[in-house]
Amino acid sequence: MTEKIGYKLNPKKLKGAPQGILPYVVGAFYYTEDFEYFDVIKPYLDIPEPPKSLEEIQKELDEKIDKRIEDVEYKFAQLKCYQEYQYNQKFDRIFEKFEYAKEHGQFPSKLTYSNLIATGSNITSTFVIKQGNKHEGYYTFGNRKYFKFYMPDKPNAIVRFFMKNCLSFVWVDEK
Repeated sequence: MTEKIGYKLNPKKLKGAPQGILPYVVGAFYYTEDFEYFDVIKPYLDIPEPPKSLEEIQKELDEKIDKRIEDVEYKFAQLKCYQEYQYNQKFDRIFEKFEYAKEHGQFPSKLTYSNLIATGSNITSTFVIKQGNKHEGYYTFGNRKYFKFYMPDKPNAIVRFFMKNCLSFVWVDEK
């Protein structure tokens, strides 16, 4: 004797059903396929999906993998275009600077010769950087005076402490 499979009524699906379906579902919670109005109440039953074959599962997996590969290839192509654009921009700027240097005899720079001041009576290897005429003091590298970086305002104690201990730049007050 073959056993008939009964399907359970799903109250969540039944919640949105029209009132006309109510007479077909009153009195039972399980329905078999030989029920007279099975086709009417079928959307409101919990009917499990038939198991997929290995071929179907393999096909779905292959489609997902192919989709991921296409996405990665597209993103790499985008990245390549962006990097080529950045590369071309950088080299265009470099070539523009060389053209400027050919025409003017020097490279374009925010530093001017007035910012670089040689000190001493004879030629020494002192490098001085000044920002305008007003300055409170300068940083120097250790106790050597061949490098001076003048600052318009005196940095606070925390900045001076870390500049001295981490970078070996010592603050020297001029006033």
